[in-house]
Amino acid sequence: MVGAESPPVGTPAGMRKINQRAVLDLLRRSGPATRPQVAKDTGLSKPTVSQALLALEAAGLARATGHTSTGTGRSAVLYEADPTAGYVLGVDIGREHLRVAVSDLGHTVVARRDERNTSRSGTALVSAVGALAAATVREAGLSQADIVVRVLGSPGVADPAKRCFRHAPNLPGWGKAGLLDELEGVLGPDLMVENDANLTAVGEGERGAARGASVFACITIGTGVGMGVMVNGAVFRGATGAAGEIGYLPYGQSHAADAPPVRGHLEEATAAQSVVRGARELGLGTAKSAREVFRLARDGDELALRAVEAEADRLAYTVASVAAVIDPELIVLGGGIGTAADLLLDPLDRALRSFTPLVPSVVQGELGDDGVLTGAISVGLRAAEGLVFERKVGAA
Repeated sequence: MVGAESPPVGTPAGMRKINQRAVLDLLRRSGPATRPQVAKDTGLSKPTVSQALLALEAAGLARATGHTSTGTGRSAVLYEADPTAGYVLGVDIGREHLRVAVSDLGHTVVARRDERNTSRSGTALVSAVGALAAATVREAGLSQADIVVRVLGSPGVADPAKRCFRHAPNLPGWGKAGLLDELEGVLGPDLMVENDANLTAVGEGERGAARGASVFACITIGTGVGMGVMVNGAVFRGATGAAGEIGYLPYGQSHAADAPPVRGHLEEATAAQSVVRGARELGLGTAKSAREVFRLARDGDELALRAVEAEADRLAYTVASVAAVIDPELIVLGGGIGTAADLLLDPLDRALRSFTPLVPSVVQGELGDDGVLTGAISVGLRAAEGLVFERKVGAA
């Protein structure tokens, strides 16, 4: 039963629960194993492991998945954590796209849908996200009750007081008070919300270009600009959650104004539209998108190559600013512009070395358009593992 109280630690029931969790965590971490292997790796006795496995099987948390085959003697049963014990919903909201995926507890995506974001208001976008999520869950053959954790990635910073997003100028209506309640209404209760660049950083750290890095930053550049910072496996958010909102870094000539700009100076200078604007200023009048400018550059177009070099110079300023503040061992380029890192990395490195001695390694992200969803699912799975255990064991 959800919310059931755990037996007190130190009681027989409490010890059984601790042992069961130890066995399940081992199976999740190490994969299929026999009873003797589990006993050896957990330090528990074989009878204790047998009891724990029986209880986990009865609760739907573990299952037999085959037998060892050594060629001699009796084969032993292999057990694994049951990936179908629960599911996680990941949602990626961008100005140009909507992406939704459902994953089982084994990190296998069982359904995914991608759509263009054609919404022009917060209300319309909430409705579109809800419809896409519901369709994805149905495609997976599941019900909403099967979804244990829901994680949504979005530009901006969640405001827990006003229940909306701050600093998300590219999503109309995203700053409306109560927006998070509307999202929970269409996606489900206890929705976890996170900045999209932070989730991309989580994804790149666990399954992408930053595997093994202790301190790194993931700079995402597309319609907007953002950054996620990871320190020893954890997202660094700052005092109000706005750490990484590098679009608001000053860039170029600042002019006095009655109020700060909705879009930051650096975002105006480096986001995808700036690549198009720069190409047109150079005389490439046919350029309609950053993707097209990069395609032309790969084909050897001289004006497009000059536009790419100018973008690399602007990115070098960004990297230098980040390097001086957080001293990362690695910076990952993600987002739509990150997919053109093959064109940008060499001129970026030259520009960087020309004005700072602080030159971290800069690499292309490995996850591409899947970065936010990968991070969302990873965050959801970490939360789901504990929730599923408590619910299943409490109900068994």
